[in-house]
Parts: sequence; C-alpha cells; structure tokens
Amino acid sequence: MYMRNKENKHLGIEIDKELHYKLHYIAKYEGRSGNGEIIYLLRKYIEEFEKENGEIVCDF
Repeated sequence: MYMRNKENKHLGIEIDKELHYKLHYIAKYEGRSGNGEIIYLLRKYIEEFEKENGEIVCDF
C-alpha cells in the first residue's frame, strides 16, 4: 500500500477525457503511473527552463 509523504504538496487538476486517456496511455508505455508521468514531465520542463533562465532558488 502506498503511503503519502506528508511533506509533499498535493496538486489537484481537472483535465478532459481525451487528455486523461492519452496521458495514461503514454505513462503505461513508459512504465510509469499517470501521476509519475506528470511528475516526470514537470521535472523535465523545470530543468529546461532553468537551463535557459538560471536556477530557481527555493526560499523555504
């Protein structure tokens, strides 16, 4: 059973059926869950952003 890390933040989003289906299709193809695929894509996007614009420093 998966136990949520209480240090992590929760982000709820609403997406249409087609986007949801395609996300899970790709995630399954890549061996990830839907949530894992979203996290992967977000990290990839942030990495690309930081390469172009410099590191984002967290101030918490």
